[in-house]
Amino acid sequence: MISREHLLDMAKEYGTPLYIYQKEKIESQYKKLTNAFKQSNTKFFYACKALSNINILKIVQKMGAGLDTVSINEVKLGLKAGFKPEQILYTPNCVHFSEIEEAKTLGVHINIDNISILEQFGNKYGNSYPIMIRLNPHIMAGGNLKISTGHIDSKFGISVHQLRHIERVVKTTNLNVEGLHMHTGSEIKDISVFLQALEVMLDLAVRFPEIKYLDLGSGFKVPYKEDEKATDVDLLGIKLQETITNYEQETGKKLEVWFEPGKYLVSESGYFISRVNVIKQTPATVFAGIDTGFNHLIRPMFYDSYHQIVNISNPKGTERIYTVVGNLCETDTFCWDRVLNEVREGDYLMFKNAGAYGFEMASSFNSRTRPAEVLFSKGKFQLIRKREDLDDLLRNQVEVL
Repeated sequence: MISREHLLDMAKEYGTPLYIYQKEKIESQYKKLTNAFKQSNTKFFYACKALSNINILKIVQKMGAGLDTVSINEVKLGLKAGFKPEQILYTPNCVHFSEIEEAKTLGVHINIDNISILEQFGNKYGNSYPIMIRLNPHIMAGGNLKISTGHIDSKFGISVHQLRHIERVVKTTNLNVEGLHMHTGSEIKDISVFLQALEVMLDLAVRFPEIKYLDLGSGFKVPYKEDEKATDVDLLGIKLQETITNYEQETGKKLEVWFEPGKYLVSESGYFISRVNVIKQTPATVFAGIDTGFNHLIRPMFYDSYHQIVNISNPKGTERIYTVVGNLCETDTFCWDRVLNEVREGDYLMFKNAGAYGFEMASSFNSRTRPAEVLFSKGKFQLIRKREDLDDLLRNQVEVL
């Protein structure tokens, strides 16, 4: 973990608000996964929607992982970062067919999640380019409805109950289906969810003679609170291998299993530093108003997520209760009635687990610019994204008056 002194040094050098990522933590998380699944034929594709700074992508590429992308620009970022086309998986949702065509031109794995696109692709390309199909298993999983993607009302994937329709399209257009995909949600604690999805996919795999791999998505849980536990990936690795071994013995066919860890790799590597602008006491509440808002870290407002907050400039101060709020002209609350070491105007507050969906979901709401990003490794830090300024807000505007 980065020392409090290093965090303060970076905050003072680069200003706040500020995102900081620790390279070694990303590498250790990836090593946990590769060790957990070392007995099985498994590949990992980093879900870069969690954090797509090109320096992070280069770290992941050098570790040996592939890249999971959800937009054509993420595909292009991956190629620019050094990933080969065959190392990139493209799983879009509700995109125009032209984006699928561009992905084909770039040569990456294409994962199709609706019948309309499946028909268009088959009619145009037939079996000349292999594809994957994303299925919806109707499994409710995840820590919040907004991050549950495999239930019956989800927009993601083709329902397993539409299998006959899928088969008709595949047969009619002569599609080459080499992979099946499922992703049930995020923040999954119970490994039985993955095993249940795997059983569903194995039952379906026999219907596709060209099948080579099954993609279980991800959703591995990372602990946000001190008493929380991460997904037991070691046990999942054992159970998964048992299931795959039984399948191979029964069918004589070997399959790869793919995962798409995003938050699991980068969340705990990230720290978000803010500065306290004002302490405001009301008849009922003591507010600590900081120099950022949900425009920079939206997860607490959007997902009701919990982030540990530490007063790194007064770590031994008397504990008091604060509601930490942002500086936007909206209800903008990071936490209610949180016990913190005494917070004073000018103190620095650090948010843990800020590496995933922090900067990535940031905006310039209220015309407040997005923060800088810093990479920390082996006691040294480097700026990997400049803080935006007014010129950045105006860059693409066209004055006509």
